[in-house]
Amino acid sequence: MQHFRLPLLAFTAGSALILGSHPALAHGTAAGGALSGLSHPLLGVDHLLVLMAVGTAASLISSQLLLWALAGAVLGSVIGVSGISVSGAEALAAVAIAGVGALTLLASRLARSTSPNGLTSLSGAVVAAAIAIHALLHGLEAPQDSSSMIWWGGALLSSTLVCGGTYWVMRRQPIRWSQAAAAAFIALGCGLAVAPLG
Repeated sequence: MQHFRLPLLAFTAGSALILGSHPALAHGTAAGGALSGLSHPLLGVDHLLVLMAVGTAASLISSQLLLWALAGAVLGSVIGVSGISVSGAEALAAVAIAGVGALTLLASRLARSTSPNGLTSLSGAVVAAAIAIHALLHGLEAPQDSSSMIWWGGALLSSTLVCGGTYWVMRRQPIRWSQAAAAAFIALGCGLAVAPLG
């Protein structure tokens, strides 16, 4: 457990700084344009954390999870743009962060004893669902005018950079870094889920 302390402490401190500087789960209507789309996933703490969690999970389990995330993003976006909302979507978005963190911890323990294909399929479904709930919220917030496609292009680009960048960085770290990050995602996701109650 001592191997986890420094990475977990650093990650949690950095995340707490981010959480303290941005309103948690602040969703509304997004402004149009490429810059707004580019910054939107980065300014919502819950969106940023889920992208980092997925990149971490993919680095440990399989790069195929990045494709599952894309599928979840498309599905959730279509549902959100259609105007369909889910009761408690904000809390589900926070719980999704913790769920991907828990999946990463579980995968690190089962990697040697479980079929890689079975683990990837199960993990893919969890990742797709986690990203879909966040994309649904994006779909509800996205501009509904002529700038919509430009906004979506910006949001996709920044989401890909965060998710892919996290994958690339974590892939080069010892497994304990992924495990420590996963534990932090669980704590932060749970914290975001209960924050509105306080």
